This record gives sequence, C-alpha cells and structure tokens, in this order.
Amino acid sequence: MTTIRTPAKIIPRAFPGIKPDEVQEIIMNSRIKTYPAETVVCVEGAFEQTFYMILEGDFEVTKNINNSEQRLLKTLTAGDFFGEMALIHNAARAATVKSMTNVVVLELDKEGFDRVLKRSPSVAMAMVGEISKRLRQNDEIAIEDLRLRASELANAYQQLAEQELARREFLSSIAHELRTPLMIASGYLHALKRGMLSGEQLTTSVDTISRSVDQIVTLTNDLLFLQEIELVIPEFQPVDIVEVVRNVVRKYEGRAKDRGVTIKLRDERNIPNVQGDTQSLERAITALVDNAIKFSAPNGVVEIRFASQNNKVSVSVEDHGIGIDDALRPRIFDRFVHLERSSEELYGGLGIGLSITRQVIHQHKGSLDVESQLGKGSKFTITLLKWL
Repeated sequence: MTTIRTPAKIIPRAFPGIKPDEVQEIIMNSRIKTYPAETVVCVEGAFEQTFYMILEGDFEVTKNINNSEQRLLKTLTAGDFFGEMALIHNAARAATVKSMTNVVVLELDKEGFDRVLKRSPSVAMAMVGEISKRLRQNDEIAIEDLRLRASELANAYQQLAEQELARREFLSSIAHELRTPLMIASGYLHALKRGMLSGEQLTTSVDTISRSVDQIVTLTNDLLFLQEIELVIPEFQPVDIVEVVRNVVRKYEGRAKDRGVTIKLRDERNIPNVQGDTQSLERAITALVDNAIKFSAPNGVVEIRFASQNNKVSVSVEDHGIGIDDALRPRIFDRFVHLERSSEELYGGLGIGLSITRQVIHQHKGSLDVESQLGKGSKFTITLLKWL
C-alpha cells in the first residue's frame, strides 16, 4: 500500500519547532508536482534552487565516485525531504536524486523560501538546525568513504609491491636458468676446442652441450611465446587432442623415467577433434605434463584422462605429488610466480608454464580448472570446444 503524506505533516518534520501558521505560510509559497518513475529531479554538480518534500513515492540518492562508479547512498520515501542546501547556499548539488516510482512532491524554491523568512524568522532557525544535522551526517559519510578509499589504496600498493618483488625474482630466475646451461655448454666447448676430450668422454660431452642448448632454446621460445600469444590469433582447425597429448608424453618419457614416474593415459578412445591450434595446444599440455612429472614423488604416477560431453572435450592431468598450498593457489597462473622449493627438494624452471597454459586456453575460449590438496597431489583440467 502506497504511503501518502500531507504537506501539513511533512513540513514540521523538515523544520522541527515551527508554528502551525508558519506551516501554512510555507504551503502557500510551495507547489505540489508529480513525476513519473525514472525522473531525475536533482543532478549532481548542477546549480539548482529547489527544496523537495516527498508526499508519495520513492527516490534513490546516488553519487559519482572517482568518475567511474555510481554509488547508491540511500533511498527516500514519503515523509523524507532533500535539497535543503539549495535554499540557503548557492552551491552545486552534492548528489543525484531520481524517482524510483511515480512520485508526488511539495516543492519550495528559493524565492518562495525568502518570502517565508520575511514573515517567519523562526523558520530560519529551524532550517539552520536541520542543515547542521545533515552536514554532520554528510561528514560521517565522507569520512567513511575516505577510510574505504585509503584501505583500497593500501591494498593496491601492497599488490604493486608484491608484483614488483615477484618481477625481480622472475628476472633473477631467468638469469639463473640461462646462466647454468650456458656455463655448462661453454665449459665443454672450450674443452673440445683444446682437444681435451675423446672417445666416450667426447660423446658424453656433446650430449651435455646438446641438452644445455635445447634447454636455452626451450626457455627462450617459452618467453617469446608468452609475450606474443596475446598478439597472434591463430586460425583454428580440427585438432586430434589425443594425438597432441601422445606427442607430449613421448617427449617426456625420458624425463619421467629419470624420476621413476609412470605416465598413464585413460579413456582416450572415441574422443572427437577439438577446435584449436595444434602448436599452442601442445605447449599448453606440455606445461601441465612437465609440472605433473616435476612435482610427483619418485616412483609416482601421472594420469591423463579424456572425456567428451555435449559440445566439449576435457583433458585432465593428475599427479599424486606435493599438491599446492591454499595460499599460493590463487596466484599459480601469474607470470612471475613459481614454486622454487618444497621441503628439501629444489625445483628448476621459471614457473611460466601455467601462465602459458592459461593464455592458450583463454584464446581457445575454453576453461582451465585446478583441484589440489597439499601433500596429496593436483589435477588440472582443460576443457575445449569440439570441432563441429
């Protein structure tokens, strides 16, 4: 049921303590108007000279924050009033007021108010008291808003500091990851140049140089790929995702064997093609398999499962290794974040693999989900669109 207030009841509420004859004086100098819903009667920043008392309906009061956010300050109903500052001070509106329903208001402009003051000075005293009260309320709102903004600024500063620290650590890691294979390759090359190696020792040295160069090339390609992936939009083709995974597994069989890790493929039959780019999807899968092997316990098992449902295909890579700490999980896809050590084991790499995977899957309009429990392992699931 709609609440309707009469001017005779609202005016004493707006100006506490005024006399009945003064109420009638205000009514005589005011006007009653109706507005439909969604009507803006006060505009923030505008210079207006009308005071409103709500007889019927509802209004919302909003304020622009940082030129980007329109914040709701409060709602007003029958019996409330707004715009009183316009009667005594030539200042811009502090907020925007818009009708939420059909409304009826009593409007008093500055000229009418001045006429009332000439005959009823006590109205001025009532107005000063009420405005002082409103100003205190507005100050409290402003102080709370400043506190909120200060907290947001502190959080933003903390995030920037953390990102800067992560960036420096990332650059240090790049230097380390490049320096180690370069020094190894350089040392063996100098030995070769001086004729210090022969026979089986020569063969072993050449293999070591080859692995070091491959490590440098892989790292460089990953960095370039991560930098360029957002700029290059591949043309999607039908991709045999099972064959992509098998290619990755073949490449990592040696590394898995060195750690005593077994890779098992599950449910790979009758999996349809997906929409995608073979090369970038192979990089995405490679990062997941590499991590699964790296973080598995010795003699562990990495399971790769396929599933097809409706118009989507999913690939999950699950290990039963160290898992991910809850505090680190929200940041594992950040470019500059990686796990360097767990207990006594030191892990190499830059930690950009998951960032590459996320970028690739985002570009494919797919999803990347992670389930993990510390000490029990992790499962990463890629979901892609079928080729239709």
